[in-house]
Amino acid sequence: MAKNKKLKKIKWTDFLGPVENLESYVKADWWRHLFNANYLRTDGDVVEDNAITRYEIDLFLSILKPSKDSYILDLCCGQGRHALDLARQGFINIHGLDRSHYLITRARTLNKQTGGHVTFKEGDARKLPFNADTFDYVMLMGNSFGYFETLQDDLNILKEIMRVLKPMGKLLIDVTDGNYMKDNFQARSWEWIDKKYFVCRERSLSENQDRLISREVITHVKKGVIADQFYAERLYTTESLTQLLDKVKFDDISFHSEMMTASKRNQDLGMMAKRIIVTGIAKKEWQAVDTTRVLKKVAVLMGDPEKSDIVKPQSNFDDDDFFTIDALKKALAEIPDYHFIYLNQHDTLIQDLQKHRGQLDFIFNLCDEGFNNEASKELHVPSFLEMMNFHYTGGTPQCLAYCYDKSLVRGIAKEMDIPVPKAFIIKSEDIAFIELSLYFPVIVKPNFGDSSFGITRHNVCFDINMLEKAILQVREKFGYNQPILVEQYLTGKDISVGIIGNPPESYMALPIIEEDYSALPPNYPKICGYEAKWLPDSPYWKIKSIPVSLPEDTERFLIASCIKLFERLECRDYARFDWRLDSNQTPRLLEVNPNPGWCWDGHLAKMAKFGDISYSQMLHEILKSCEKRIQTSDVG
Repeated sequence: MAKNKKLKKIKWTDFLGPVENLESYVKADWWRHLFNANYLRTDGDVVEDNAITRYEIDLFLSILKPSKDSYILDLCCGQGRHALDLARQGFINIHGLDRSHYLITRARTLNKQTGGHVTFKEGDARKLPFNADTFDYVMLMGNSFGYFETLQDDLNILKEIMRVLKPMGKLLIDVTDGNYMKDNFQARSWEWIDKKYFVCRERSLSENQDRLISREVITHVKKGVIADQFYAERLYTTESLTQLLDKVKFDDISFHSEMMTASKRNQDLGMMAKRIIVTGIAKKEWQAVDTTRVLKKVAVLMGDPEKSDIVKPQSNFDDDDFFTIDALKKALAEIPDYHFIYLNQHDTLIQDLQKHRGQLDFIFNLCDEGFNNEASKELHVPSFLEMMNFHYTGGTPQCLAYCYDKSLVRGIAKEMDIPVPKAFIIKSEDIAFIELSLYFPVIVKPNFGDSSFGITRHNVCFDINMLEKAILQVREKFGYNQPILVEQYLTGKDISVGIIGNPPESYMALPIIEEDYSALPPNYPKICGYEAKWLPDSPYWKIKSIPVSLPEDTERFLIASCIKLFERLECRDYARFDWRLDSNQTPRLLEVNPNPGWCWDGHLAKMAKFGDISYSQMLHEILKSCEKRIQTSDVG
């Protein structure tokens, strides 16, 4: 055998030929991936038709007769078509929730474009992020029931609906007529979506006859097959729906006139062709208020304002820092059910923690400055907490150690087939470049560190002389004597992705943002470095973060890659991922930030704001993510 022969990579194709058993190709979580631009394309003749939406809403309102100030939840709301129409008609307390990041992002965009006031959340219908006794009405419309693998999952959805409904609140479900569909489904069909796309469908009943299995092959006339997808939907009848609602103790279960759908294409309407409308009433008591309830006690760990911090411009806490801390305290004070104490004296930190052992529910670890305000000792803080058996938010010591080393993260990403810019390391003892493996321009970065320490506009280099000067500046001006990363300088969109929660089961991807460099002088390199974060007099201070516009495939790739990195690097509760597009518009990972900046005007808060999540709500989501993780680990 020849030496050094490269192994050929084998990748499974997404497109299949004829298959004998459709059901065997359906993934249990097919619903995680199906609801994207292709869904709006194939089903757009119904779900993007305003006339159909208004007809449906008018019918549902005639059944429920809600007042304009009723609290209404549009559950599994998709791109928000029903919720937005309710807002258009003057309803003022509308909430929408859906698991699809793509559809919720679209719903929020439409909400802003139309001047709506709907609150859209990304979440799982089996674990609703709402308090008990919140809504007067919950509407589950557009055949959005029966997607999960087990009947128990559907039962859990109904239990959650019962929990969030007020006493005497009403549920309305609009779902395909199972009996009709069993007898009338088209085993094979195809239709033109528009002049460029057509879809071919295959269908069969599941082995136990209770689900309809579907396959869609979507084809572009020039690009060929662009999707080959399988999904399964449970077929409910009036009898099976009644049994299910009875189990959850809904009363006055009523079935209303069946709904037939006609579209402008009027070809293969599938599960939307004929639907059942059922309502039920939550005849229950108000949830008892526990007057003896004890507030959850949380200690907030922070940097020490009395110690120096070389990352900050004056090497100490200034007015902006104290303003930021005050903003944090005000935001946390808005969150109910918690009592916060603040620990920031590092000389007595271990003793202070000892005093509170057994008294705290968990620690909100916001000490991203590091122990004694030393960035290299950020992992020391969770190490103390581990040794003292405290639960805490954010990354473990191992996670922080991984992500502190930019070169290590690059290696892990490459191993996972996640693109990174080309780069090499310069050690402190290196005084000359024997081989230069990069083409200019490049950017010089301290390999260890965060908060863009040591990265200024002078770090972008276009020749060998500039490179030598940049390295010398990092070493002498910033006093950095650790390895330096020399990385390919990319000029495409500068992107950040935020995740709150704990994948794979419970997480929220915040709206993706990019840096807007339009206010920079033309000769300034487009980077968000030290000057942008710490120097108000710099032109970089004018950089703004804005929602990014990306092709759907790119956005899906980014979020999927971030979730994989989140799990592989052992991030917890929240993290931020920085990327940049190359000249081919390929996203390349720059770095991973566990325990990212928590301040009111930081990147994470900006992403949350674009998702209609306030600063206080963002902090609450991080706290809740930690609590859920703790509960799960305690059960385990």
